[in-house]
Amino acid sequence: MSALDIREARAGDLEAIIRLHEEDELGTHGDLWSPDTKPAYEAAFAAIARSPENRLFVALDGDEVVGTFQLTFIPNLTGRGALRVKVESVKVKASRRSGGIGAQMMAFAERQARLGGAAAMELTSNKTRKDAHRFYERLGFVRSHEGFKKKL
Repeated sequence: MSALDIREARAGDLEAIIRLHEEDELGTHGDLWSPDTKPAYEAAFAAIARSPENRLFVALDGDEVVGTFQLTFIPNLTGRGALRVKVESVKVKASRRSGGIGAQMMAFAERQARLGGAAAMELTSNKTRKDAHRFYERLGFVRSHEGFKKKL
């Protein structure tokens, strides 16, 4: 795997990002790029772009978007006010998985977190994603908490 170009996402990347989420059968959130859904994604993208605490990235192999992830910088009163970074929506193009793209994206994410002054990185992963769990553990992440979600 050659080095990827990882950069902040641009509005022109939006369809490719959503197409990566469409491929995710396991974590199905009902993502689908269509004329009906496009405005909602554009609004979400604009909100992320406006937020100084959020950064959305794409990984490119040439001109092809092959991965994406979002970083959210979270100020915290615990840990003596330590800043932490939450890694969200990590996706690698299905046909390109297990080729080193995810590892390059997570190394980049860690560098960004350190540059931003974060003391820790955290993420959540669906309990059924055993391969993803092994991947994150290989990168030094530790299963330290039990997560909960509630649909609203």
